[in-house]
Amino acid sequence: MREIVFDTETTGLSPSEGHRLVEIGCLELVNRCETGNVFHVYLNPDRPMPAEAAAVHGLTDDFLADKPRFEQVVDDFLDFIGTSQLVAHNANFDMGFLNAELKRIGKPPIFAERATDTLAIARTKFPGAKHSLDALCSRFGIDRSMRQFHGALLDAQLLAQVYVELTGGRQIGFELASETAAAAASATAGERVFRAPRPHAASEAELARHAAFVEKLKEPVWLIP
Repeated sequence: MREIVFDTETTGLSPSEGHRLVEIGCLELVNRCETGNVFHVYLNPDRPMPAEAAAVHGLTDDFLADKPRFEQVVDDFLDFIGTSQLVAHNANFDMGFLNAELKRIGKPPIFAERATDTLAIARTKFPGAKHSLDALCSRFGIDRSMRQFHGALLDAQLLAQVYVELTGGRQIGFELASETAAAAASATAGERVFRAPRPHAASEAELARHAAFVEKLKEPVWLIP
């Protein structure tokens, strides 16, 4: 199963007020495992960056001045996400900006059904708790020490780990794998682990109880011609 975890950075809170995308970060999961395939781009929004937004993500007018416009990278973005399910934290926000940009250049929208919202999952699993990405990283012991500013790709990488934990974690098979590795190491070292034989013969009392039970059976299958 292929999924795309993504995040965006913007000039503000609402596309209806003229705010635009300035960064998109995506990474690919296959069966809940990161593949290393990513899509990441900074965008020139063709409008000034408000100081309050720059304080959140650190992206300035000067930095974005030579970056491509959304319409220059949209095909690469759509090719990367393909038809896969999308995963975002507060998905309505990110999807709203993506669809506003798509509408602006005459492209069809991405349907809301394609988005899995980790914020909604967290609110269901942990009612009454804090549900920000930072709070969830703390809950699951995910290192975010490198996060000085919000950044779309970095936040997508953190969110991918949170998403895996929210949907069951990566515990399956870990213990078995470690035991197998330990056994292999012992064999390589020439060690042989002795295990005492386990008794398996039925006692006289067990045999008597079994015979009494069989006597009560009506038309047992092994006697049907």
